[in-house]
Amino acid sequence: MAIKVTMPRLSDTMTEGTVATWLKKVGDKVSEGDILAEIETDKATMEFESFNEGTLLHIGIQAGETAPVDSLLAIIGKEGEDISALLAGGDAPAAEAPKADAPAAEAKTETAAPAKAAAELPKGVVVVTMPRLSDTMTEGTVASWLKKVGDAVAEGDILAEIETDKATMEFESFNAGTLLYIGIQEGNTAPVDSLLAIIGPAGTDISGIAENYTAGGAATASAPAAEEKTAPAAEKAPEAAVETSNGGRILASPLAKKIASDKGIQLSQVKGSGENGRIVKSDIENFTPSAQAQTSAAAPAAKQEASAPAAPKVFVPAGEVYTEEIKNSQMRKIIAKRLSESLFTAPHYNLVIEVSMDEAMQARAAINSVPDTKVSFNDMVIKACALALKKHPKINSTWKEDAIIINHHVNIGVAVAVEDGLVVPVLKFTDAMSLSQIGGSVRDLAGRAKNKKLGPQEMEGSTFTVSNLGMFGITEFNSIINQPNSAILSVGAIVEKPVVKNGQIVVGNTMMLSLACDHRTIDGATGAQFLQTLKQYIESPVTMLA
Repeated sequence: MAIKVTMPRLSDTMTEGTVATWLKKVGDKVSEGDILAEIETDKATMEFESFNEGTLLHIGIQAGETAPVDSLLAIIGKEGEDISALLAGGDAPAAEAPKADAPAAEAKTETAAPAKAAAELPKGVVVVTMPRLSDTMTEGTVASWLKKVGDAVAEGDILAEIETDKATMEFESFNAGTLLYIGIQEGNTAPVDSLLAIIGPAGTDISGIAENYTAGGAATASAPAAEEKTAPAAEKAPEAAVETSNGGRILASPLAKKIASDKGIQLSQVKGSGENGRIVKSDIENFTPSAQAQTSAAAPAAKQEASAPAAPKVFVPAGEVYTEEIKNSQMRKIIAKRLSESLFTAPHYNLVIEVSMDEAMQARAAINSVPDTKVSFNDMVIKACALALKKHPKINSTWKEDAIIINHHVNIGVAVAVEDGLVVPVLKFTDAMSLSQIGGSVRDLAGRAKNKKLGPQEMEGSTFTVSNLGMFGITEFNSIINQPNSAILSVGAIVEKPVVKNGQIVVGNTMMLSLACDHRTIDGATGAQFLQTLKQYIESPVTMLA
């Protein structure tokens, strides 16, 4: 008997998931333990195993599409088994195509006509919609088309690059045929489920499909042909040709492409170190042209200089107005939205304290003298925060409209800057960790965060956050609270300056700490007492062992 496979819940906060890729196709044999697909949340992409055996009879969510948890993902059963009842939601097979001798079909009312027309697409024609590539994505931007109208499309071919709130991702076709229509041109943005393209047999009449398409897949009865709308797509198609080399496409991140263009580097000369040989930012930055490439590039340039006099440099008047507009990425829009919500909903105030780092510097040097041990000042601050939070649990709280939640466990989030924005991996039960354990965990999490290898569970459940800009020479700054936390600590650089000790001016090392608090949960005196305890731990690290 056929079995329904539904979209799994891969984290406790997951409400919907995106199918990144299918590793099985309809008709394939499936064994228990086989990887069916890769499912993507807003945090990570995970492999999804089959717990059933049989034949993959139906795929309910195509690659690149997003659906709520428990939506129909696939159906597995015996080869040739009738699954029409399952596709109809468990009803009798009444959802099958209408039979020719059924008079009821002729008695349909006009209000039912659009739904019928949507189901009666020409044979072999598939409508491809803007996929939901993350659970926070509401719209996407077509960065580039890699196919043009009239091109043959095979299953697995890259159709386009789509920019989301997380990154720019390649969008694969899971249908074979000819690209008959492009609905969203390069550089244009459209909501999720908008008509992206139409694929079908070459020469198929798709009149009325594009003009009458509505999000969700409803296409009304026939309308004027869509040929006029395909013309602009055909005009833009030559731009995609730049992406091919010797018949194969060069895989490169959008940032790598931009840097390569600015530096005049040909992507075909660069060897990619990313997944599947993808060229990333570091490949371009570390690229050194070979002597042969430099010679071949210099020869035409020298010939051109000899044949024509050098053009005079264009004089740009001082004070000329020059602007550049850079479109906001989807990730940047989401960051702006969430930080604005935090700042405008939580009444922030900041408390600043200066701490002496002389003893901390001596303690760190002694700790790091132990073989295979490496502890940073940030690790010492995190450990001090964990112990101070145990003594001041009100700082370790969460605001709710009807109550304040006091967290007696300590999970500290560490802000990490990545190429596309900011992520906050979490150290679970930080108060129970040693300094060396904190140091090792922070290095591991930060490294995987920059490579986008963190699992969603590693960025959930923080009760307090630490943000450090001291490595950039920033001496003091104020952060925006990472909700649902009630506070965030901003850590500045260690500064050598004159200080007064025992009535004398001596050279000392100090560091500024700024605590941003949510006044709904933390009063000023409570925040000040927390900073006093934190200062004691940092200025005398041996007390953290008590």
